[in-house]
Amino acid sequence: MALIVQKYGGTSVANPERIRNLARRVARWKAMGHQIVVVVSAMSGETNRLIALAKEIMPEPDPRELDVMVSTGEQVTIGLTALALMDLGLKAKSYTGAQVRIVTDSAFTKARILNIDDARIRADLDAGNVVVVAGFQGVDEAGNITTLGRGGSDTTGVALAAALKADECQIYTDVDGVYTTDPRVVPDARRLKSITFEEMLELASQGSKVLQIRSVEFAGKYKVKLRVLSSFEEEGEGTLITFEEDDNMEQPIISGIAFNRDEAKVTVLGVPDRPGIAYQILGPIADANIDVDVIIQNVSADGTTDFTFTVHKNELNKTLALLREKVQGHINAREIVGDDKIAKVSVVGVGMRSHVGVASQMFRTLAEEGINIQMISTSEIKISVVIDEKYMELAVRVLHKAFELEEA
Repeated sequence: MALIVQKYGGTSVANPERIRNLARRVARWKAMGHQIVVVVSAMSGETNRLIALAKEIMPEPDPRELDVMVSTGEQVTIGLTALALMDLGLKAKSYTGAQVRIVTDSAFTKARILNIDDARIRADLDAGNVVVVAGFQGVDEAGNITTLGRGGSDTTGVALAAALKADECQIYTDVDGVYTTDPRVVPDARRLKSITFEEMLELASQGSKVLQIRSVEFAGKYKVKLRVLSSFEEEGEGTLITFEEDDNMEQPIISGIAFNRDEAKVTVLGVPDRPGIAYQILGPIADANIDVDVIIQNVSADGTTDFTFTVHKNELNKTLALLREKVQGHINAREIVGDDKIAKVSVVGVGMRSHVGVASQMFRTLAEEGINIQMISTSEIKISVVIDEKYMELAVRVLHKAFELEEA
């Protein structure tokens, strides 16, 4: 008998029939003698609907009240899921994040999990129940409802698996595993049987939507066995996220290509070239809880330089306003400009460690298509470029072909 945590995304619970399908799948696992914890998202589109409602009342909703509101989406789903399980004759109990005591910090709309009280879940499992938990949400020390940010149900699932020391965490979604890139962009994209945690972490951080980055971080930190599966297929092997690199890691060099349309570029022009200037620019951004991604600084000319970085597209206006209010006059910057017509494309693979020439092949491939590179960022197993948004899909297709990712 194993303890298994199964997480189901919004498309997997999009309507009552899909919730019944979920319940039938859980019943099969339960019949094999396993203890099952089910983590569910809100129904597909529900979170967006709730956010839109809030914005009709207040264009920039108060974060605390927004969390109170959007967390209701998962509350509906856990109730429906528990009912579907009961209808099949199973014992089931549903819990919100607050009822489980998934304790987070107080960073509303993007809270981080601090600890989980697993006592109630263990007692229910021992009593023969399937436990259904609302993903995406928790509660802070003061009792305020918090949410974990978009895609946070993945994080809930993996965090619960870690707390319960589950034998496996299964992430059910609308695809049957992790692909070399998005099949909607490259029809020849290939499903990977396995991928390392390092590679998955890079792909998730660079825009791959299959798994939320914090869920991968949790899995890596607590050694949670993680598998991505399709909720629309009876059973399949999916993609296993492993802790060990393949013995044949030298082939392929690249495991996947990620892309991100959700970033915007901010450039501070005419910055004094002196020690501490980067902190003076980025310090207020960090204090405002705005995540910064790619950063470059140009060569100094006449004692000044240009400083460029990327943020989430939704936070561009907030970032520009903050810089103009608190930074521009203080450092005597000439101008601050933003550009939300960019995209980031990344190639990822542990094979980069043992191969040279990956960057040159990537840059040559883009140059042959007339695609200009605006920014470059690298790590040991990743190369990312920022390009004009209109060339993003072309870039992904030609790079996928150049690195022969369609071949098994």
